[in-house]
Amino acid sequence: MLGSPVANRLAEATSPYLRQHADNPVHWWEWTPQALAEAAQRDVPILLSVGYAACHWCHVMAHESFEDHQVAAAMNDGFVCIKVDREERPDLDAVYMNATVAMTGQGGWPMTCFLTPDGRPFFCGTYYPKEQFLQLLSAVRDTWRTRRSEVEESSDHISGELRKMAGGLPDGGPAVSAQLCDAAVAAVLADEDTARGGFGGAPKFPPSAMLEALLRHHERTGSMPALDAVSRVGEAMARGGIHDQLAGGFARYSVDDAWVVPHFEKMLYDNALLLRAYAHWARRTGDPLALRVAGQTADFLLRDLSADDMFVSSLDADADGSEGSTYVWTPDQLNAVLGADDGHWAAEVFAVTAAGTFEHGASVLQLPADPQDTDRLQRVSAALLAARAGRVQPDRDDKVVTAWNGLAITALCEAAVALGRPELLAAAARCARAVLDLHLVDGRLRRSSLGARVGDSVAILEDHAALATGLLTLYQLTAQQHWLESATGLLDTALTHFGDPQRPGRWFDTADDAERLVLRPSDPVDGATPAGASLLAEALLTAAHLADGDRAGSYRRAAAETLAVHTPVLARAARSAGHWLAVAEAAVRGPLQIAVAVGSADSPLLAAARRLAPGGTVVVGGALDSSALLAGRDRVGGADAAYVCRGTVCDLPVSDVGDLAAALDVPV
Repeated sequence: MLGSPVANRLAEATSPYLRQHADNPVHWWEWTPQALAEAAQRDVPILLSVGYAACHWCHVMAHESFEDHQVAAAMNDGFVCIKVDREERPDLDAVYMNATVAMTGQGGWPMTCFLTPDGRPFFCGTYYPKEQFLQLLSAVRDTWRTRRSEVEESSDHISGELRKMAGGLPDGGPAVSAQLCDAAVAAVLADEDTARGGFGGAPKFPPSAMLEALLRHHERTGSMPALDAVSRVGEAMARGGIHDQLAGGFARYSVDDAWVVPHFEKMLYDNALLLRAYAHWARRTGDPLALRVAGQTADFLLRDLSADDMFVSSLDADADGSEGSTYVWTPDQLNAVLGADDGHWAAEVFAVTAAGTFEHGASVLQLPADPQDTDRLQRVSAALLAARAGRVQPDRDDKVVTAWNGLAITALCEAAVALGRPELLAAAARCARAVLDLHLVDGRLRRSSLGARVGDSVAILEDHAALATGLLTLYQLTAQQHWLESATGLLDTALTHFGDPQRPGRWFDTADDAERLVLRPSDPVDGATPAGASLLAEALLTAAHLADGDRAGSYRRAAAETLAVHTPVLARAARSAGHWLAVAEAAVRGPLQIAVAVGSADSPLLAAARRLAPGGTVVVGGALDSSALLAGRDRVGGADAAYVCRGTVCDLPVSDVGDLAAALDVPV
């Protein structure tokens, strides 16, 4: 009943992050119309707290404030308190993060926002220590009661500014061209840290999408500086503490500029994107480190982030309230597990020192160089991993996010080709089927689920686009028509519900029939994950050559419009446009299409086409007329034949692997 005392409502949430707060004395609500109505009826502001399960400082603020009865009493008395998982509701996170950055100059999580009952922000920040938070609660409550007109004026002004900011890109920009891609790559390489790998300074985030873009640029132009940059950062990350040297997988970012000390949370999206990049690097160069790391990352996904054939969101940064405690070692701990001889050797191999590289004299394991005795390394690593399993382990966020599973499907498919591991393709197919079965409800996609229970939050643009790309990748490797049909269904929904009817090529992140917020978010910039619009551009560009008839034409037009509208991102902020650059590189090449007419599915020519194809190439194989790309294309003289096309221009068919490599201008 509105206005009555309420209890904490998070126990039945479909977000493990929200459930972590179910025992707080705070009377938390989820974001619902009922919560906003409660604030209006009580005539109090909304206190919105946004975070995610693997966030270290979210846990700190929870322990200091949300579990404290004095703080909870102040929150309950003066506010309707709403807790949001940013991964479950990225639309809300985007709106209020923009407000936080606009007001404070920076953002982050936990995010703390004070809103009017109709959702307009009037004060925003991030983490607050307990005493400072109590003072803030008192000040906001008093201002609401005694200076309401100032609050209303401020919230109106902020909301208006946010709507202006939501206009996004300027009209007009350079054409999508080889020159634009070349200039963007040059701008990125000018900012490379050639000594330590990566771009910019600390903290350093894995530049996953940019690695894919640089590899595609190298394949198009032969640029060795682009490939060298990939090799430098790929090796630096693989040998640094950001990479789990015992179990595989990557942490979210490095707090230093040398990739030594990570922020220990492990995210599905990071590892999916990095798997794709390392698999591509391995396929193109055969680099042993790239091959090993790609395999370890795939194994990490299958072992540590899988549930019910799908992939869960993350592993926490903390274990038993201490950040990184599961992963770090001292020399004495190595000796206790391995004995003095192996312990001393392991300390040298993994750069574990008496002084330590982390807190309290502990070190994050690194692998500065591969030791000659690989058998000893495997034995020592197995012993340390077994001992580590006896420590308190990080919590796991078992929420399944549609977009991130789409990224994982694509990465596993590409890793299956690069590593020659068909079981990865099988895992991708199982994941795709499970996501479609659970998350597609009454013909519309949902954002997330927990266990067998799908969440109420509707899917956003990135969910449709990332999953569509994964399904299109599956279709290319399996020739199973249902993957193509499911992908085009998602793209048709995106075209219908997410486009800006006033500005073709621009996209909103939320559907036109989704909940109305203070503004309708539309962020064209690639971040830790690619922008929804850049993911959609990739899916449309691929689908345009796999679909047929009018549908293919509509995808082709939408892809061209999307790239054309977003060239200002590439021209002005190339570092924040890694995935845009990857898609543009593919578009500039045509994109390349390889249709292989085969007599059997295990055709050596088809396998070679998949192995040799530059990133972003559309590759299909099958019998005459079995797909749109194979219409009218048959084997030649009884031999399998590959038809290489660039856009709408096709070469003569070839049946020799060497001739195919020459047609693609790549080494065999």
